[in-house]
Amino acid sequence: MLFSLRELVQWLGFATFEIFLNLLVLVVFSVLLVLKVDNTGFSLTWWNIFIPFFIAASLSTYLSTIVSVQLLQDGEKHLAVLCIFWILTILSLKFIFEMVLCQKLVEQTREPWYGLIMSPIFILLQFLMIQACRVN
Repeated sequence: MLFSLRELVQWLGFATFEIFLNLLVLVVFSVLLVLKVDNTGFSLTWWNIFIPFFIAASLSTYLSTIVSVQLLQDGEKHLAVLCIFWILTILSLKFIFEMVLCQKLVEQTREPWYGLIMSPIFILLQFLMIQACRVN
């Protein structure tokens, strides 16, 4: 079952532009990853490959802050606080996952183990399940 765009906006809490931005970033990341893995002559580090995700997270934070400020100006303080809290929670968990994964790929050591790397994603999935129940 595929979600409609309206359902995704309600479920994730992102604006339509932010969803399309993340899809574009995923495509750019995939291209950079292929260039890194195939050793095509580009000297890309793992940090360079993850830069599109970091840029998208900063843009999403900026846009969410603008939306929250507009909600505060309209007098909807409760909704503004919930909106910024939800978006910052999602983005911070995603950011932690990306940073720890990138550190693991750069250092090529046994620590941290993959359970620790994936733990922000597990927490994020639990939050998304709660959000899905709340929306429906």
